[in-house]
Amino acid sequence: MTTLYEEISTAIGGRTGQASTEDGKINVNLSKPKAAGGDGGDGVNPEQLFGCAYAACFSGALELLASKKRIELPSPVSVTATIGFCKDDDGAFLEATLDCYIPGVDVKTGENLINMAHEICPFSKATRDNITVTLNLMLDE
Repeated sequence: MTTLYEEISTAIGGRTGQASTEDGKINVNLSKPKAAGGDGGDGVNPEQLFGCAYAACFSGALELLASKKRIELPSPVSVTATIGFCKDDDGAFLEATLDCYIPGVDVKTGENLINMAHEICPFSKATRDNITVTLNLMLDE
């Protein structure tokens, strides 16, 4: 294994604190949503940050695969991640739904790209067998 690069992030104060990256490119206040018993302040929550990161990584995997398979896309791929913070008798857990818009492809091609992206995306690999991930292909209307 070769580490290509590392990023350093720090959170202080848990879900109602502050999170930042060592290089200063991210520096955000954290707030606990009202639905989770918080005050719903103006900060972000970890699920939002995770959703943004997962969506970006997954859309990058889709575009990489389209390029490798010589599938020309008329516009960029977009992925919307919905991250659910759930609770059961064993405690809290996450679930994810990825709505993938891949312009200019048919259903079979789109579904194949999504399934292959789920195999190679580092976030999908990290969540595999740990959280439920639902993949949806969103078509032109």
